[in-house]
Amino acid sequence: MLMRKNSVQCASPSGLHRMAYTEWGAPDNPRVLVCVHGLTRNARDFDRLAGALAQHYRVICPDVVGRGQSGHLKNPAFYSVPQYVADMVTLIARLNVQTVHWVGTSMGGLIGMALASMENTPIRKLLLNDVGPLITLESLQRIATYVGTDPTWATFDEALNFVKLVSTPFGLLTEADWMHLTEHSISQRSDGRWGFLYDPAIASPFKATFADKDIDLWPIYELIKCPTLVLRGAESDLLKHETWQEMGERGPRAKLAEIQGVGHAPMFMTDEQISLARDFLLTV
Repeated sequence: MLMRKNSVQCASPSGLHRMAYTEWGAPDNPRVLVCVHGLTRNARDFDRLAGALAQHYRVICPDVVGRGQSGHLKNPAFYSVPQYVADMVTLIARLNVQTVHWVGTSMGGLIGMALASMENTPIRKLLLNDVGPLITLESLQRIATYVGTDPTWATFDEALNFVKLVSTPFGLLTEADWMHLTEHSISQRSDGRWGFLYDPAIASPFKATFADKDIDLWPIYELIKCPTLVLRGAESDLLKHETWQEMGERGPRAKLAEIQGVGHAPMFMTDEQISLARDFLLTV
């Protein structure tokens, strides 16, 4: 199933910006799945999952503003969940559909939680991938050690090794998987060196807001009413086991699934992980 590339114009208080997205499946399929990536990642993380579900859905995978092929914000203060939610509402309006299913990894899950908690939300099914309403300080401090540092490398292989190092919690992936994740998250710059595609300024509001305490979003989670699945990496430091279990008892009383040998976060690059998502999304 061929992938198509597109973009939509969105607005922030600092001006207009372009949000790129990839699209899979029949463009006239009214059944739409939106897949949203983590803090420093991009739409191409979902290529494997999108390909597996493209016969059932029109699959839309956006690059959140400041990442991948999307534009950057003039004012980095607006790199925040409210802005990302507004951009997703604009995207869904562009798609001309009333309802969607949602897969969100980490930050993409936070965006999905926020949108799903709203009155008249378009989200009818929600898969939260290794994220929940209580995010630990430990994980935030780990992420803060590398996000926004803007490292560069002399060769692609150096970049590949760095991505493998900081992404060790993704679990055991094939060399082809690591190549895919790396080649779509870096680019070669004018001086010949390689660097990440995301805007380093995304770290500014992240570090200012989340650097010194856990994040408690239980009031938002408890407003969600749609069927929900929470997928957890068994070794995750971002979604603790007790929080994951409690998510099955509060709010939408989510279904729970856990992936052994993985931390933060499962990447939907194995048959097991894809099957968990497919079974939940396609079950009536």
